[in-house]
Amino acid sequence: MYINSGYLRNSRVDFKDHTRPLVVGSCGTYRLSGQPAILPTHRPRGRVDYQLLYVAAGKAHFFFNGREETVGAGNIVLYCPIEEQRYNYYGADYPEVFWVHFTGYDAKNILRYYHLVPERHIYHTGTRAEFRWIFQRMILELQLCKPLYEEMLASLLNDLLLLICRQQELDRQPDTIQDEMMEAIAYFSENYNRELSVSEYAKSRHISTNHFIRSMKQYTGMTPKQYIASLRMANAQMLLESSGYTIQEIADFVGYGDALYFGRLFKRQTGMTPSQYRRQYLSQNLE
Repeated sequence: MYINSGYLRNSRVDFKDHTRPLVVGSCGTYRLSGQPAILPTHRPRGRVDYQLLYVAAGKAHFFFNGREETVGAGNIVLYCPIEEQRYNYYGADYPEVFWVHFTGYDAKNILRYYHLVPERHIYHTGTRAEFRWIFQRMILELQLCKPLYEEMLASLLNDLLLLICRQQELDRQPDTIQDEMMEAIAYFSENYNRELSVSEYAKSRHISTNHFIRSMKQYTGMTPKQYIASLRMANAQMLLESSGYTIQEIADFVGYGDALYFGRLFKRQTGMTPSQYRRQYLSQNLE
């Protein structure tokens, strides 16, 4: 069995904190393989803080309202304060589970903002590397206690909640739409500085133009043309900040042959002409 954990100020006592919006009290991980045969947890009265448990590999067995539910890898379980906690890890299932306890005067509202509610215990996340990395980083912060580590912990926990919420939104979309959009984003990112036809791209993927535009808007919040323009402007800003290329050259690089047209679009997005943007950036970095 492998165990690694960290506790705020080395205290294993659960607590409430009403002085800060979000406070991480402890974080850790268990990994079982064969022995011991079972690692049970039962807190009939729960704890005074919140707990999230991430099943990164294998499976774990939880009991909600007296009923057992097997939770496989790629899911997170939420426990609220003063809620019975009962779950078992079996070595034969080869489980790897990360956990974090947290509190704070705004914890309930933050959870609701990310659509994590007491009425629901299990949330699908997938076994993405980001989740494992965040838990490992929180454990390390609790162990090293570097300057401002409590603030860093709150930031990492917020990132974790955001990723959980994002995955719930993605899960509501059909798999085919996700696949289509990931392919489109990869294509546009590679070819944003070329002349692109949205209708021709949709035709090449054997989907209607209107369906593609609606799906792109749903997935990214932007139409295909808006997304391509955002890529062009982001890269133009980077070139204005980090290179000595002329405005015409930058316009060519990002897909606008006409520097005047590029300048009008750039000002519409940033409120400044490309030259003004470059001067402001340079002056700020010389101060």
